[in-house]
This record gives sequence, C-alpha cells and structure tokens, in this order.
Amino acid sequence: MSRAMIIGAGGVARVCAYKCVENSEVFSHLMIASRTKSKCDQLKSELDGRGTEIETAQVDADNVPELVELINQYKPEIVINLALPYQDLSIMDACLEAGVNYLDTANYEPLDTAKFEYKWQWAYRDRFRDAGLTAILGSGFDPGVTGVYSAYALKHEFDEIHEIDILDCNGGDHGYPFATNFNPEINIREVTAKGRYWVEGEFIETEPLEIKRSYYFEEVGERDMYLLYHEELESLAENITGIKKMRFFMTFGESYLTHLKCLENVGMTSIEPIEFEGQQIVPLQFLKAVLPDPATLGPRTNGKTNIGCIFKGVKDGKEKTYRLYNISDHQEAYKETGAQAVSYTTGVPAMIGASLVLQGQWRKAGVYNVEELDPDPFMAGMNKFGLEYIEDRDPALVP
Repeated sequence: MSRAMIIGAGGVARVCAYKCVENSEVFSHLMIASRTKSKCDQLKSELDGRGTEIETAQVDADNVPELVELINQYKPEIVINLALPYQDLSIMDACLEAGVNYLDTANYEPLDTAKFEYKWQWAYRDRFRDAGLTAILGSGFDPGVTGVYSAYALKHEFDEIHEIDILDCNGGDHGYPFATNFNPEINIREVTAKGRYWVEGEFIETEPLEIKRSYYFEEVGERDMYLLYHEELESLAENITGIKKMRFFMTFGESYLTHLKCLENVGMTSIEPIEFEGQQIVPLQFLKAVLPDPATLGPRTNGKTNIGCIFKGVKDGKEKTYRLYNISDHQEAYKETGAQAVSYTTGVPAMIGASLVLQGQWRKAGVYNVEELDPDPFMAGMNKFGLEYIEDRDPALVP
C-alpha cells in the first residue's frame, strides 16, 4: 500500500488515475494535482469509493518551490509526471529536493525549440543515484511499451536484435476535418520536425514526412505510414546492444496531412513568437487554442489503434523475425475511463511503471529508460490491466 501523486489532469492522467484505483492494492492513496483543480476534483468525484483514498490540489508544474511544498505536504513515494514535456525538468528538480521517486511518459522538450532528446534528463543520472532515488523516463506506449517490448524480445526471443521497426497506427475516426489525438502543440511539433532513423551507429536525417510506406494492420486495415523521429530511438540505440537499424513509422490520413500542410504554409505551426495587436504570441500555441481539445474526443472517436514493434535478429545462429503489438479500441477505452485509446495506451503503462517502482521491482537508484529494466513484470501488468500483447512469429516486414 503506497502513496502516489499524479501531476496533470488531461486524458492520460485520467486513464492513469482510473488504473491506479483499479490497482488499489498498490495505490492506497492518490493525490491528483494540476493547474486547474476543477479537473482534478471531477476525477475524484468519479473515482471516490473504489478503494483508493484520493485528494486533489492546485499546483503550477513550472514552479519548483510550489511543487516541493505540495510534495512535502502529501509525502508520496512517487510522482507520476503527466503534465507537459516542457515541465519535466522542474518536476525532476522538485522530486530531488523533496526526496521522491519520479516517472514520466515523454522526454523533456525546450519550449522555444522543437528538440526531442534525452540529454537534459540523462544529465540527472548522478543526482538521482546519489540521492538513492529512482527516475523512470518514458513509461507510456511509444516511448514506453515499445522499449519494454524490445527488452522482452532480447531476453526471450533473440541472442541479438539487429533491426527494429516501430509502427504506430491510429485507425480511429473522430469526425472532425482536423484534430489531434493528444496535445496539439506536441503532436504538430513532432510531425513537422525532420525525420531521423538509425543505421550502423548513426542517425540519418530526412525531410519531414519524406519517407512513406504502407502496412496492413490487423483490425484496422492497410494504412499509409510515414517515417518520423521518435525519442525512444535514441535510448534504444544506447541500450539494445548489437542494433544496426531502427525506424519509427506513424500512420496519417490524407485529410490530416492536407490540413497540416496548409497550416504550415501559412505559418500557423511555427513556434517563433510574432507581434499581434501589441503582444507576443506563438502561432502554434494559438492554433492549439482553437483546435478541439483531445480530452473531448472520447465520445466521438471510433475505431482501433495497432501499435508495436517488428524485430529482426539472430537466435541460436539462425535469423528470425518477431513482432509484438497491441490493439486497443477507442470506444472500449472511453467506456472504461472516459478517454479515447491514444490516452489509454499511454496512461495504463504509466500506472504499471509506477506500480513496479512502488513494489520494488523497478526501484533502482538513478535515471533509467524502461528497456534498461526487467520487462517481465511489466508485460504481465499489461495483460492484467487492459493492454494485452499479441505475438506474431512470421510478420510481414516493412520495405
């Protein structure tokens, strides 16, 4: 029985809170804190009486002293950071000062430049180790489950993994001409950035969405997908020995890409501040304000996600291929948690990772990406808490 604190109150935090309460044997006490306390109070009203004692609070995740004060007041064993990636470092600083373990689902991003790198958080390794605290980076789906899949495949299926393709397919339909299934600012920064893939010890850079492939996704169908850079490529390149090639692909429909290109052409995806009626505004932040809130998409999103990894390598001197993936249904996720499957597939792994820290299975002083830790209890947790994995021992490969 343990105390945990969730920082954030969006779709992923909603799912994580629901799953913490489902796992009340571990999460006996839970604090939900966010800039907007009313969202936390709403979650508490939905979850009260299910076995976990819930409290709520207002907090500014950019304000380290305010975070430290709240953490010291509540005294959790772990802080689950489900706020914005811009706030990772302030929350890590607060955890160090208050002496509390830390977990997040996405790497730190500077507010003023679209950079997806772990270097800022890896720089905390010595500080967390010296403090005897655990910090888990990227315990969502991608990054997160994709790293666990990689560690599991290396442990049980391969002597060496030489190639990994990560495929992220969202086959859902929300009915809007253009909307994003998670934070629009983060989503658009990610999609409009240059692509990169790993080959023989170095990253090769591509133009945004330059490389296109198609793939048949079970229960979704044939989909076009595009090569992006995603942060788990950086950590997997460091932690999966023997890897020679890695790529990350995400599916997009033509309507999404057409709208995105138009918005990009007129400057609405820019993160450079402009002068507007006497004040500085960031076009992408303004665009975020006028787009549908991803948290409202749950009731109207139908279809499924299909996300996983294809591995190629050697076992007992023979080449082999192997695929691990999960299929999640948007409406089933909404009926269970009030959030669609993109939030669900991130919030469930956050709870599982935090529970493993609280139970000691992933408690290790320092800063770690998930593939550096034992994958077996995490894989068992996915099957128990709604993200059942599927194995394919003869998968179609991506050209």
